[in-house]
Amino acid sequence: MIHDIMPKTEEFIKENKISGYIGFDPTSDSLHIGSLVQIMTLVLFQKHGHKPYILVGGATGMVGDPSGKSKERNLLDEKELNKNISAIQKQLSKFLVFDDSKNSAVIVNNNDWFKNFSFLDFIRDVGKHITVNYMMAKDSVKNRISAESSDGMSFTEFSYQLLQGYDFYWIYRIHK
Repeated sequence: MIHDIMPKTEEFIKENKISGYIGFDPTSDSLHIGSLVQIMTLVLFQKHGHKPYILVGGATGMVGDPSGKSKERNLLDEKELNKNISAIQKQLSKFLVFDDSKNSAVIVNNNDWFKNFSFLDFIRDVGKHITVNYMMAKDSVKNRISAESSDGMSFTEFSYQLLQGYDFYWIYRIHK
């Protein structure tokens, strides 16, 4: 399941109990077969004593991940997203252990930290740390804004990578 890792990662993981996360956008009330590798990664991670975090995108699900998409996703409302999140949590509990143990799986919802984050605060405090050039270099962006693409990309989708970056920062800061 692992193709490449940084040198000494294997030794570090064997010597230390660490945490890690994988994110899922709740655009449906069911995960699909494409999520199985990520789920099994979390299962193996937990089985070997590490702490898995599952990030459900209650906020990013309102935007839609542009990766691998040729058109913008339909936007879901908060009620529909919450229904989908509950269903995903139920599915994940068949694979992961959610109890009070040291390496219990934890579900975090990025709507918890984004819901009261004003747009101006976000672009001032987060957006200033990444260049448009860097964002434009991503394949998910380049492919959608190329001359061959008639649909283009909305600002909402373009901003998605800023939201993902902030997710990492928030989870690291709060949960290490």
